[in-house]
Amino acid sequence: MHDLTRRDVTGALLLGAGLAASLPARAAGSWNSGEVLHILPAASATDFLIKASFARPFENVTLNIDGTRIRGEPTDSEGYYWRFHAAGLEPGRTFMLQLRRGRKALCDPWPLATFPGPEADPESFRLLAFTCAGGLEGAKSLNNAEAFRPLDIRRRLLRRALSFKPQAAVAIGDHIYWDQKAWLEHPHAEIRRLTREVYDRFGYFDRAAAIFGTANETLIKRLAAPQISALYGCMMRSTPCFFVNDDHDYFENDDATPSFVAFPPDEFQVRAARAVQRLFYPEFLPDGASPPFLPGSSALDNGPGVGESFGSIRVGALFEALIYDCGRFLTLKGPSAGLVPPETEDWLITRTKNAPVRHLIHMPSHPMGWTAGKWREWYPDVVAPKSGGKGDVIVSTHREGQGGHLTTSRAKYMWQQGWFSQHQRIVSALSAQTSRPAVMVSGDLHAVGAGVIRQSGDLDLGGNPVHSILAGPIGTSTAGWPTFARGTRPEPSVLIKFSQEGPPFEKNGFTLIDVTAASITVRQFAWREPDPGEAIDSLEPFSTFSIPKA
Repeated sequence: MHDLTRRDVTGALLLGAGLAASLPARAAGSWNSGEVLHILPAASATDFLIKASFARPFENVTLNIDGTRIRGEPTDSEGYYWRFHAAGLEPGRTFMLQLRRGRKALCDPWPLATFPGPEADPESFRLLAFTCAGGLEGAKSLNNAEAFRPLDIRRRLLRRALSFKPQAAVAIGDHIYWDQKAWLEHPHAEIRRLTREVYDRFGYFDRAAAIFGTANETLIKRLAAPQISALYGCMMRSTPCFFVNDDHDYFENDDATPSFVAFPPDEFQVRAARAVQRLFYPEFLPDGASPPFLPGSSALDNGPGVGESFGSIRVGALFEALIYDCGRFLTLKGPSAGLVPPETEDWLITRTKNAPVRHLIHMPSHPMGWTAGKWREWYPDVVAPKSGGKGDVIVSTHREGQGGHLTTSRAKYMWQQGWFSQHQRIVSALSAQTSRPAVMVSGDLHAVGAGVIRQSGDLDLGGNPVHSILAGPIGTSTAGWPTFARGTRPEPSVLIKFSQEGPPFEKNGFTLIDVTAASITVRQFAWREPDPGEAIDSLEPFSTFSIPKA
């Protein structure tokens, strides 16, 4: 997988134990984070759900909301990680929050607002979207290529995004990278060697054991704290954030070979992914737009209606975003397969038809329109040699001798026709909206860009074409760009008629989405060397466009 310096490993061990002496992300102007290492809040019109961690363990922590105390719940076995769920709040109001232990304040107070209620009609709403923020600092891949951006670069990108004061943020997948079989059993011998070199230092999972109260819990903290809490710190404390998982969040890459098919995730992958979510970032709150019966919702340790894989952002009568994980419940059933389960598809289509809002956006973890020849895509396109070869093409990253062109003339091993059939039903529902534009924002492809799907297979979407937007990766570096990892840059699938100003950029970046009654305005930001890191602090959009109301 990746190589780490001893300094990186030692720091990760300290962070995972909750003993870090300092985290640069904790500093935020004059706001004093005290003993708090990270805060990531979610919000709805009536609820807050906040995840936090501390520099030392506690037995009792409360969240003070305008003088009302909400008792916290420890989410680990030691008392470093805590969860706070406040319900019954007034919609559309800013509250002052503070974490306390008895009478002692653990940090300075900070503001956080609930969203407007369903009957409200706000004039505007600003949403931030980004992807692929995870990865251990200092990791190296083949040819000593940097795998992930230094934390300073990632923090600069997030601080620049937050300087525009978004009212919510969506982190679209790949919050961590710590693949198991995909890297430990990779066909490339050097990948296997690098992986074991790192994992020998950190330790290995016992897949038969419980997560909490075992060495598995310790390992998850060691590997995830440097990727999540060390990155975000407390900078997102006043920005409701929504984290949707993708392949690496289930501790695998989306590979399919005769000896190993990564998805759907097995029982251990799901338990490990749930543990990371429970410790570090909030689940989806019930808000009336997402029903409590969706798969992954209403678990006993989360509460009624709280979702792990599917959720929504509802902002009065102005705006709604439907957010969905395309990995956890994936099926391999040929023509009836799906990247999301039938109950979720029904919800997406019904809500797209009937949501009482002016604008609605889909936010899947896996994009529509483009392909990089990955296995777990909506499309059958695969990277194959330009001449010669026959039979199914096996898909995995960093294969020896990889290269060629994207094609459908060769079959993609274990790709399911039902995935594209489900794609067709979803884009058809989006295009069929008569009073709203069809808009989709996604991540995964390690690129930033936008285009318009005008035809998909035999579907003519010209009456209301689907605007597909790649949010932009925060943490991707050399080894993660599709041209390095896949041997191709992202391109439109051959099944799609697609218009775009130019191909997506293999650059770090993010997207801001401004919603008003009349339109959705999209601003996309991108950075990469040779521009200096300091340029991020004044980064301006490379593209701005408006999507008028249908």
